[in-house]
Parts: sequence; C-alpha cells; structure tokens
Amino acid sequence: MSDRPAPKEPARQPPIIIVVIAAIAVAVLALPLIGLLQRTPWPSLGSTLGKASTLEALRVSVVVSILAATVSVVLGLPLAWVLARLSFRGRALVRAVVLLPMVLPPVVGGIALFFALGRRGLVGRALQNAFGVDTLIGTTAGAVIAAAFVSMPFFVITAEAGLRQLDPRLESAAATLGAGRWTVLRRITLPLLAPSLAAGATLSWARALGEFGATITFAGNHPGRTRTLPLAIAQANESAEPEAAIVMAVLLIGVSLVVLIGLRHRWITPYAHKPANSPQTSPS
Repeated sequence: MSDRPAPKEPARQPPIIIVVIAAIAVAVLALPLIGLLQRTPWPSLGSTLGKASTLEALRVSVVVSILAATVSVVLGLPLAWVLARLSFRGRALVRAVVLLPMVLPPVVGGIALFFALGRRGLVGRALQNAFGVDTLIGTTAGAVIAAAFVSMPFFVITAEAGLRQLDPRLESAAATLGAGRWTVLRRITLPLLAPSLAAGATLSWARALGEFGATITFAGNHPGRTRTLPLAIAQANESAEPEAAIVMAVLLIGVSLVVLIGLRHRWITPYAHKPANSPQTSPS
C-alpha cells in the first residue's frame, strides 16, 4: 500500500450570489450599530454617563437584572432537571410553556403579568388577602418579576442542554460507590454542569438587563424604582435628549459585547475547531 497522502480536493469557490446575499445580511445587522456609533458624542460621553438620572437608571438596571437572574437560576435549575431527566406525559407541553416567553411579544407578557399579578388579577388578589401585598405594579419587585418572566427561559434551555450532555453513568457510579444524593449533586453533577449554568445565568442576566416591553407594561416607568436603562433610553429619546439616549444605548451595546466575548468559546470554538471525525456524545 502506498504511503503517499491522498490528494486534496480543490477548494470550492462559493457561488457569487451566496456571497452577495451573505454580505447584505451582515450589512443589515451591522449598519444600524455603525450608524449609532457614528452619532455617539464621544467628547461628552463621560459627563452624560455621570448624570444623576443615568446613574440612577444604571443602578436600577443592575439590581433588577441580578435579582431576575437569581430568580431564574433558583427556579429554573429544578425545572431544567425535570425536563432533562424525567419522562412524563405532557413534558412537551411544559417545555412549550417554558419557551413561550422567548417568542411572545414582551408587551403581551407584561399584559399577562398585569392580569395575573395585578391588584384584581388571578393571583394578585390572593397575595393581597394572604400577605397584605397591595400591588406589585410600580415597584422594583414588579420589575424583577417582569424581567425574570422573559429571561428565565434562556437559563432553562441552556441548563437543560447541559444536563442532557452529562453522562448519567458518572452519577450512577458515584452512587454505587456509596456517595449520597447530595454528595453526588455537589461533587459530580454541579461541577460538570458549571459551564452550562454560568452560560445560562449570563444569558438570563443579559436578557433581563435589556428588558423593556414587559417592564413598562407591568411595572411602569418610575424613576428610582422601575426605570431601567432601556426605559431611560426611551424616555430620553421622547424628551428630545438624543445624546443621552445614544450614550446609554452605547453602554448597553458594550455590555452585550462583553457577554458575547465571555461566551465565545461556548458558542463558536466547539464548532469551529472540533475535528470532523470527533465522536458525538449522545444525549441522555
């Protein structure tokens, strides 16, 4: 048998029409951002960001997004485990309900929250009678609920995907060797699942940080309580303060880029550098 390497196939040139359409797609996505950056008042960037109203909106955004991401992790991890590990009738329906906020217009989500948790809502009246909660509308807690409603699915689907890729035989082997259920969870499951949990929590936080429709519809636009950066951007734009709106928009773009860079290995590297003949891990 000859030791000479097999001849390489000549690189195929893509059809020019495909390249043109791809370039148009990139332009559609990039030109609005370029236009925004071109109009950014860079000399006054620091002074605009240092305004009390901007800092207040930033503070509310950070508090609301962190609390919403925390709620998403606390409630979403058990839900992801149920969807990934348990087989039961209606699982597809439960998953559809979980994913619905991702495709639902945020304003519709805000209206749904209003009729569920408002003073006369399905649950709001019970909260008032049982715990004396007058209303969540116009409060920071209401903004957190609205942000968690739209951001939790991002954590659930990411954590569920991580659980499905996790080999259950590792957990079974640890249990066979005498490890208890909580020991297996702490020493095996969570460490192996940590990258997925971190990615899901980051996505959930970023989605909560940029939430607008559900927040303004359900919680309102109240300075210091519910006015997050997206709401402050809309307020500044409507108040003939385009420079402030642009500066805050650039700030959110910067945060989005940081999130994208932080998750680049999870989204890009495994596919860009995986050998073509590498074995695939079958989902559990």
